[in-house]
Amino acid sequence: MKTAIQTAYGAPSVVVIRDKPKPVPKDNEVLVKVVATTVTSGDSRMRAFRIPAAFWLPGRLVMGITKPRRQVLGVEFAGIVETVGKSVTRFKAGDRVFGLHLLGCHAEYNVVPEDAAIAIMPEGLSFAEAAAIPFGAITAQFFLRKARIGPGTRVLVNGASGAVGTFGVQLARHYGAHVTGICSAANADLVRSLGAETIIDYRTTDFSRTGQVFEVILDTIGNIGLGHLMRATPSGGVLLAVDGGGTAFLRAAWTALFSSRKVKAATSQDRQADLEIIRDLVASGALRATIDSRYPLDAITSAHARVDTGRKRGAVVVDIAVPQVLAAP
Repeated sequence: MKTAIQTAYGAPSVVVIRDKPKPVPKDNEVLVKVVATTVTSGDSRMRAFRIPAAFWLPGRLVMGITKPRRQVLGVEFAGIVETVGKSVTRFKAGDRVFGLHLLGCHAEYNVVPEDAAIAIMPEGLSFAEAAAIPFGAITAQFFLRKARIGPGTRVLVNGASGAVGTFGVQLARHYGAHVTGICSAANADLVRSLGAETIIDYRTTDFSRTGQVFEVILDTIGNIGLGHLMRATPSGGVLLAVDGGGTAFLRAAWTALFSSRKVKAATSQDRQADLEIIRDLVASGALRATIDSRYPLDAITSAHARVDTGRKRGAVVVDIAVPQVLAAP
Protein backbone atom coordinates (compact mmCIF):
# COMPACT_ATOMS: atom_id res chain seq x y z
CA MET A 1 0.00 0.00 0.00
CA LYS A 2 1.08 3.61 -0.57
CA THR A 3 2.06 5.28 2.69
CA ALA A 4 3.35 8.72 3.70
CA ILE A 5 6.49 8.06 5.75
CA GLN A 6 8.15 10.63 8.02
CA THR A 7 11.87 9.94 7.55
CA ALA A 8 13.17 12.52 10.02
CA TYR A 9 12.13 15.56 12.05
CA GLY A 10 11.92 18.73 10.01
CA ALA A 11 10.23 20.52 7.12
CA PRO A 12 7.43 18.99 5.01
CA SER A 13 10.04 17.52 2.68
CA VAL A 14 10.91 14.86 5.29
CA VAL A 15 7.60 13.15 4.39
CA VAL A 16 7.92 10.80 1.42
CA ILE A 17 5.62 8.26 -0.27
CA ARG A 18 6.70 4.64 0.01
CA ASP A 19 5.17 1.20 -0.28
CA LYS A 20 4.50 -0.75 2.90
CA PRO A 21 2.82 -4.10 3.52
CA LYS A 22 -0.95 -3.94 3.90
CA PRO A 23 -1.81 -4.46 7.59
CA VAL A 24 -3.79 -7.45 8.85
CA PRO A 25 -6.43 -6.77 11.52
CA LYS A 26 -6.20 -8.51 14.88
CA ASP A 27 -9.25 -10.22 16.35
CA ASN A 28 -10.60 -6.96 17.80
CA GLU A 29 -9.68 -4.67 14.88
CA VAL A 30 -11.19 -3.50 11.62
CA LEU A 31 -9.19 -2.92 8.44
CA VAL A 32 -10.24 0.38 6.89
CA LYS A 33 -9.53 1.32 3.29
CA VAL A 34 -8.84 5.01 3.86
CA VAL A 35 -10.54 7.29 1.35
CA ALA A 36 -9.69 10.61 3.04
CA THR A 37 -7.55 11.81 5.92
CA THR A 38 -6.22 15.18 7.11
CA VAL A 39 -3.00 16.88 8.12
CA THR A 40 -3.71 18.44 11.50
CA SER A 41 -1.75 21.00 13.49
CA GLY A 42 -0.69 18.08 15.71
CA ASP A 43 0.74 16.23 12.69
CA SER A 44 2.66 19.37 11.78
CA ARG A 45 4.07 19.76 15.29
CA MET A 46 5.10 16.11 15.52
CA ARG A 47 6.75 16.20 12.10
CA ALA A 48 8.76 19.32 12.95
CA PHE A 49 9.15 18.38 16.63
CA ARG A 50 7.84 21.76 17.76
CA ILE A 51 7.41 21.30 21.49
CA PRO A 52 8.30 23.46 24.53
CA ALA A 53 12.00 23.43 25.36
CA ALA A 54 11.36 21.94 28.80
CA PHE A 55 9.84 18.87 27.17
CA TRP A 56 12.47 18.43 24.43
CA LEU A 57 14.40 15.56 26.02
CA PRO A 58 11.38 13.63 27.37
CA GLY A 59 9.70 14.11 23.99
CA ARG A 60 12.67 12.70 22.08
CA LEU A 61 12.91 9.75 24.47
CA VAL A 62 9.27 8.92 23.81
CA MET A 63 9.06 9.73 20.10
CA GLY A 64 12.56 8.77 18.98
CA ILE A 65 15.98 10.33 19.51
CA THR A 66 17.22 10.88 15.95
CA LYS A 67 14.08 10.08 13.99
CA PRO A 68 10.49 9.18 14.85
CA ARG A 69 9.77 5.63 15.95
CA ARG A 70 6.27 5.81 14.51
CA GLN A 71 6.79 7.07 10.99
CA VAL A 72 3.22 7.25 9.69
CA LEU A 73 1.36 10.34 10.86
CA GLY A 74 -2.36 11.06 10.59
CA VAL A 75 -5.11 10.88 13.21
CA GLU A 76 -8.34 11.48 11.25
CA PHE A 77 -9.79 9.12 8.67
CA ALA A 78 -12.87 8.29 6.65
CA GLY A 79 -13.19 5.19 4.54
CA ILE A 80 -14.72 1.78 4.00
CA VAL A 81 -14.31 -1.28 6.20
CA GLU A 82 -12.63 -3.96 4.11
CA THR A 83 -12.36 -6.79 6.63
CA VAL A 84 -12.92 -7.28 10.37
CA GLY A 85 -11.28 -9.44 13.02
CA LYS A 86 -13.15 -12.50 14.21
CA SER A 87 -14.18 -10.87 17.51
CA VAL A 88 -15.62 -7.69 15.93
CA THR A 89 -19.40 -7.29 16.19
CA ARG A 90 -20.01 -3.54 15.77
CA PHE A 91 -18.79 -3.25 12.17
CA LYS A 92 -18.85 -5.30 8.99
CA ALA A 93 -17.20 -5.21 5.58
CA GLY A 94 -18.61 -2.42 3.45
CA ASP A 95 -19.47 -0.04 6.32
CA ARG A 96 -18.66 3.61 5.62
CA VAL A 97 -16.82 4.76 8.74
CA PHE A 98 -14.93 7.75 10.09
CA GLY A 99 -12.96 8.35 13.21
CA LEU A 100 -9.93 9.39 15.20
CA HIS A 101 -6.99 7.05 15.75
CA LEU A 102 -3.56 8.11 16.96
CA LEU A 103 -1.21 7.91 13.96
CA GLY A 104 -1.21 5.65 10.94
CA CYS A 105 -3.96 7.35 8.92
CA HIS A 106 -1.69 8.74 6.16
CA ALA A 107 -1.85 5.45 4.29
CA GLU A 108 -4.16 3.56 1.96
CA TYR A 109 -5.11 1.18 4.78
CA ASN A 110 -5.17 1.38 8.55
CA VAL A 111 -6.23 -1.01 11.31
CA VAL A 112 -8.38 0.41 14.09
CA PRO A 113 -9.62 -1.28 17.29
CA GLU A 114 -13.37 -1.85 17.30
CA ASP A 115 -13.77 0.12 20.54
CA ALA A 116 -11.68 3.12 19.37
CA ALA A 117 -13.20 6.44 18.28
CA ILE A 118 -14.70 5.00 15.09
CA ALA A 119 -18.33 5.25 13.97
CA ILE A 120 -20.61 4.79 10.98
CA MET A 121 -20.64 7.95 8.83
CA PRO A 122 -23.80 10.08 8.70
CA GLU A 123 -25.90 9.58 5.59
CA GLY A 124 -25.20 12.02 2.77
CA LEU A 125 -21.77 13.03 4.06
CA SER A 126 -18.77 12.87 1.74
CA PHE A 127 -15.59 11.10 2.83
CA ALA A 128 -13.70 14.41 2.76
CA GLU A 129 -16.28 16.05 5.03
CA ALA A 130 -16.27 13.07 7.39
CA ALA A 131 -12.47 13.08 7.67
CA ALA A 132 -12.55 16.80 8.54
CA ILE A 133 -14.73 16.29 11.63
CA PRO A 134 -13.36 14.05 14.42
CA PHE A 135 -10.26 15.87 15.70
CA GLY A 136 -11.73 19.36 15.85
CA ALA A 137 -15.19 18.34 17.03
CA ILE A 138 -14.13 15.90 19.74
CA THR A 139 -11.46 18.29 21.05
CA ALA A 140 -13.87 21.24 21.20
CA GLN A 141 -16.54 19.09 22.84
CA PHE A 142 -14.08 17.76 25.44
CA PHE A 143 -13.01 21.23 26.58
CA LEU A 144 -16.39 22.95 26.43
CA ARG A 145 -17.81 20.29 28.74
CA LYS A 146 -15.36 21.45 31.39
CA ALA A 147 -17.08 24.83 31.52
CA ARG A 148 -20.71 23.63 31.76
CA ILE A 149 -21.90 26.00 29.05
CA GLY A 150 -25.62 26.71 28.85
CA PRO A 151 -28.12 29.21 27.46
CA GLY A 152 -26.84 32.76 27.73
CA THR A 153 -23.23 31.88 28.59
CA ARG A 154 -20.86 34.37 26.99
CA VAL A 155 -18.19 32.38 25.17
CA LEU A 156 -15.10 33.70 23.37
CA VAL A 157 -13.41 31.37 20.86
CA ASN A 158 -9.81 32.29 20.06
CA GLY A 159 -8.74 30.85 16.72
CA ALA A 160 -12.36 30.58 15.63
CA SER A 161 -11.56 29.69 12.01
CA GLY A 162 -9.27 26.74 12.78
CA ALA A 163 -10.05 23.03 12.99
CA VAL A 164 -10.99 23.14 16.69
CA GLY A 165 -12.29 26.71 16.64
CA THR A 166 -14.88 26.14 13.90
CA PHE A 167 -16.43 23.35 15.96
CA GLY A 168 -16.02 25.32 19.18
CA VAL A 169 -18.17 28.08 17.72
CA GLN A 170 -20.82 25.64 16.50
CA LEU A 171 -20.97 23.58 19.69
CA ALA A 172 -21.11 26.63 21.97
CA ARG A 173 -23.92 28.03 19.85
CA HIS A 174 -25.69 24.65 19.95
CA TYR A 175 -25.57 24.77 23.76
CA GLY A 176 -27.24 28.19 23.68
CA ALA A 177 -24.22 30.40 24.33
CA HIS A 178 -23.62 33.89 22.98
CA VAL A 179 -20.48 33.35 20.90
CA THR A 180 -17.74 35.82 19.98
CA GLY A 181 -15.03 34.64 17.61
CA ILE A 182 -11.46 35.90 17.30
CA CYS A 183 -10.10 35.53 13.77
CA SER A 184 -8.83 37.61 10.88
CA ALA A 185 -11.17 39.90 8.96
CA ALA A 186 -10.80 37.56 5.96
CA ASN A 187 -12.41 34.75 7.94
CA ALA A 188 -15.13 36.81 9.61
CA ASP A 189 -17.93 35.72 7.27
CA LEU A 190 -17.08 32.06 7.76
CA VAL A 191 -17.10 32.34 11.55
CA ARG A 192 -20.39 34.26 11.51
CA SER A 193 -21.93 31.56 9.32
CA LEU A 194 -20.99 29.00 11.98
CA GLY A 195 -22.90 30.88 14.68
CA ALA A 196 -20.69 33.64 16.10
CA GLU A 197 -22.66 36.81 16.83
CA THR A 198 -19.61 39.04 17.19
CA ILE A 199 -16.20 38.97 15.51
CA ILE A 200 -12.97 40.43 16.88
CA ASP A 201 -10.10 40.91 14.43
CA TYR A 202 -6.97 39.88 16.32
CA ARG A 203 -4.81 41.98 14.00
CA THR A 204 -6.40 45.26 15.07
CA THR A 205 -7.99 44.66 18.48
CA ASP A 206 -6.92 43.36 21.88
CA PHE A 207 -10.09 41.58 23.01
CA SER A 208 -9.19 42.01 26.68
CA ARG A 209 -9.28 45.82 26.39
CA THR A 210 -12.65 46.19 24.64
CA GLY A 211 -14.66 46.17 27.87
CA GLN A 212 -16.42 42.94 26.87
CA VAL A 213 -16.62 40.22 29.49
CA PHE A 214 -16.81 36.47 28.84
CA GLU A 215 -17.56 33.67 31.28
CA VAL A 216 -15.68 31.18 29.11
CA ILE A 217 -12.69 31.56 26.79
CA LEU A 218 -11.83 28.65 24.48
CA ASP A 219 -8.21 29.24 23.47
CA THR A 220 -7.21 27.06 20.52
CA ILE A 221 -4.08 29.07 19.72
CA GLY A 222 -2.25 29.21 23.04
CA ASN A 223 -1.55 32.95 23.14
CA ILE A 224 -3.98 34.08 25.84
CA GLY A 225 -2.19 34.85 29.09
CA LEU A 226 -3.31 35.37 32.67
CA GLY A 227 -3.49 39.14 32.13
CA HIS A 228 -6.02 38.67 29.34
CA LEU A 229 -7.98 36.27 31.54
CA MET A 230 -8.14 38.70 34.46
CA ARG A 231 -9.24 41.62 32.29
CA ALA A 232 -11.81 39.83 30.14
CA THR A 233 -13.57 37.47 32.56
CA PRO A 234 -15.60 37.94 35.73
CA SER A 235 -14.90 36.15 38.99
CA GLY A 236 -15.38 32.48 38.24
CA GLY A 237 -14.37 32.92 34.58
CA VAL A 238 -12.73 29.96 32.84
CA LEU A 239 -9.96 29.73 30.27
CA LEU A 240 -10.02 26.44 28.37
CA ALA A 241 -6.41 25.95 27.25
CA VAL A 242 -6.73 23.72 24.19
CA ASP A 243 -3.25 24.51 22.90
CA GLY A 244 -1.43 25.95 25.88
CA GLY A 245 1.67 23.76 25.90
CA GLY A 246 3.33 22.79 29.14
CA THR A 247 2.83 26.24 30.66
CA ALA A 248 -0.95 25.76 30.57
CA PHE A 249 -0.71 23.13 33.30
CA LEU A 250 1.39 25.50 35.43
CA ARG A 251 -1.17 28.26 34.96
CA ALA A 252 -3.95 25.83 35.81
CA ALA A 253 -2.21 24.91 39.06
CA TRP A 254 -1.59 28.57 39.94
CA THR A 255 -5.19 29.66 39.33
CA ALA A 256 -6.50 26.67 41.28
CA LEU A 257 -4.63 27.93 44.34
CA PHE A 258 -4.65 31.71 44.05
CA SER A 259 -7.36 33.00 41.69
CA SER A 260 -11.12 33.13 41.33
CA ARG A 261 -10.59 32.63 37.59
CA LYS A 262 -9.54 29.18 36.46
CA VAL A 263 -7.39 27.77 33.68
CA LYS A 264 -8.45 24.30 32.56
CA ALA A 265 -5.68 22.31 30.89
CA ALA A 266 -5.96 18.68 29.89
CA THR A 267 -5.31 16.14 27.15
CA SER A 268 -8.40 15.45 25.08
CA GLN A 269 -9.80 11.92 25.26
CA ASP A 270 -10.85 10.16 22.06
CA ARG A 271 -13.88 8.02 22.90
CA GLN A 272 -16.29 6.22 20.63
CA ALA A 273 -19.32 7.47 22.57
CA ASP A 274 -18.21 11.08 22.03
CA LEU A 275 -17.74 10.55 18.31
CA GLU A 276 -21.23 9.05 18.08
CA ILE A 277 -22.65 12.17 19.73
CA ILE A 278 -20.80 14.31 17.20
CA ARG A 279 -22.04 12.06 14.38
CA ASP A 280 -25.64 12.58 15.49
CA LEU A 281 -25.17 16.35 15.69
CA VAL A 282 -23.76 16.35 12.16
CA ALA A 283 -26.68 14.24 10.96
CA SER A 284 -29.14 16.67 12.55
CA GLY A 285 -27.52 19.66 10.83
CA ALA A 286 -26.23 21.21 14.09
CA LEU A 287 -22.59 20.77 13.01
CA ARG A 288 -20.83 20.90 9.69
CA ALA A 289 -17.29 20.38 8.50
CA THR A 290 -15.11 23.23 7.26
CA ILE A 291 -12.57 22.25 4.61
CA ASP A 292 -9.69 24.61 3.91
CA SER A 293 -8.13 22.72 0.98
CA ARG A 294 -7.66 19.25 -0.49
CA TYR A 295 -4.54 17.46 -1.77
CA PRO A 296 -3.88 14.00 -3.22
CA LEU A 297 -1.68 11.66 -1.19
CA ASP A 298 1.21 12.23 -3.60
CA ALA A 299 1.11 15.94 -2.69
CA ILE A 300 0.93 15.46 1.07
CA THR A 301 4.04 17.63 1.54
CA SER A 302 2.00 20.53 0.15
CA ALA A 303 -0.71 19.75 2.70
CA HIS A 304 1.89 19.92 5.49
CA ALA A 305 3.18 23.22 4.09
CA ARG A 306 -0.35 24.65 4.11
CA VAL A 307 -0.81 23.70 7.76
CA ASP A 308 2.59 25.20 8.59
CA THR A 309 1.39 28.63 7.43
CA GLY A 310 -0.95 28.81 10.44
CA ARG A 311 -3.62 30.28 8.16
CA LYS A 312 -5.81 27.29 7.35
CA ARG A 313 -9.59 27.54 7.70
CA GLY A 314 -10.86 24.32 9.23
CA ALA A 315 -9.26 21.12 7.98
CA VAL A 316 -6.65 20.36 5.32
CA VAL A 317 -7.87 17.15 3.68
CA VAL A 318 -5.73 14.53 1.93
CA ASP A 319 -7.58 12.37 -0.59
CA ILE A 320 -6.21 8.83 -0.49
CA ALA A 321 -8.60 7.06 -2.87
CA VAL A 322 -11.37 7.92 -5.30
CA PRO A 323 -14.59 6.58 -3.75
CA GLN A 324 -16.30 6.05 -7.11
CA VAL A 325 -13.92 3.21 -7.94
CA LEU A 326 -14.37 1.42 -4.64
CA ALA A 327 -16.45 -1.64 -5.35
CA ALA A 328 -19.12 -2.72 -2.90
CA PRO A 329 -18.28 -5.96 -1.09
